[in-house]
Amino acid sequence: MNKPEYVSADAAAALIKSGDHVFIQGSTSIPETLVAAMARRGGELRDVTVYVAFAVAKGEAPYCRPEFRESFLVDSFFVSNSVRRWIGEGYGSVIPRFLGEVPSLFRQGICPVDVALINCSMPDADGYVSFGVSADLATSAVECAKTVIAQINPSMPFSYGDPVIHISRLAAAVAVDDPLVEVPTPEPTPDEIAIGNHIAEHIPDGATLQIGVGGIPNAVLRALHNHKHLGLHTEAMTDGVLPLLEKGIIDNSLKKVFPGKSVASLALGSKALYKAMDHNPDMVFKDVAWTNDPFIIGSNPRVAAINSCLEIDLTGQICADSIGTRIYSGIGGQHDFVYGASRSEGGVSFLAMLSTSRQGHNKIKPVLTPGAGVVTTRFQTNYVVTENGIADLRGKNLAERARLLIGLAAPQFREELDRAATERFGYSYTRLK
Repeated sequence: MNKPEYVSADAAAALIKSGDHVFIQGSTSIPETLVAAMARRGGELRDVTVYVAFAVAKGEAPYCRPEFRESFLVDSFFVSNSVRRWIGEGYGSVIPRFLGEVPSLFRQGICPVDVALINCSMPDADGYVSFGVSADLATSAVECAKTVIAQINPSMPFSYGDPVIHISRLAAAVAVDDPLVEVPTPEPTPDEIAIGNHIAEHIPDGATLQIGVGGIPNAVLRALHNHKHLGLHTEAMTDGVLPLLEKGIIDNSLKKVFPGKSVASLALGSKALYKAMDHNPDMVFKDVAWTNDPFIIGSNPRVAAINSCLEIDLTGQICADSIGTRIYSGIGGQHDFVYGASRSEGGVSFLAMLSTSRQGHNKIKPVLTPGAGVVTTRFQTNYVVTENGIADLRGKNLAERARLLIGLAAPQFREELDRAATERFGYSYTRLK
């Protein structure tokens, strides 16, 4: 069988039973038609555990409604926009885990998967479809699921690597024509450009890049146009890499793992990125358990891991997932790549943020906000970057770290941070003045 036998979305959703554990694919490829059909069964289903992770949705998930609170129990590995309010109100919850370790939860049966809902490309001549932009957790979920239900969608690019499945493995296929969510590259602000320039100055030619998502990582990519022979081994591929690929700045020639190939676990961007991915053998998408394995990451030379954070304390503790006690996003691959970079010959990691919030609050703090989660420990922090400069914390004692970090803070907050450091670290700090 090389062509799927299509059924309606409602017929496909009828395969879900009360008590099932259902995985919903993420990135920019949430299978919206299947999810809506599942939600329409909310009045008859009970105790369906819904696994979600990193995703950019078109809107709030249709199963996140008060009348469905006994029908769909949301367990999130990363809090995305589709479930953020629901979890914030206490109806759903979060399973803490390094993203690269989530597949082991599926494979070991700790988090069982009965049904996987995925969004796939059109089949090739041999009957294989690709779930394209989202190999990440989908690879392991599909591998472990008893029932796989797919949207067959001409908008989904066919990507090579792990996110490929034969249509004979599908319990049901639903024909849709549903454009993927687009995440345009934001125009960086002057402060983000300053951060990008600080980081780019410390990235050598021949580096293997891991780039996070957002304005700051894209500002870094824009600042790399005079570099040579860069490689890409990242969790998320974005539009920002396209100019570097087109100009041959990213040529992957010096990588040791998949030389000549750009490697990622997921993609989010514009139609231009999805078009560039489609049937492109130079881009390989892999299970996040593989891309985020610190030992695999560290096998490449000169790994440069670039990630964002929400706040940092004077000892170098990094919070990247919560605002106080409120889980805002997730840990993603930050820890995996920080550790992987430390294992790489010549590797470095950068944790970057604007020094103040949009409301003008200080983000370099004497201590983290009560309830804030530590994503990167003070034992792992390498470079910290704000618009005000860059500091390398490696080999620095706590007092030295405090002095360096205060120099990265907004000027109006430095005096109070200085007082806090004096009180906390005493003579070991004051002697540095």
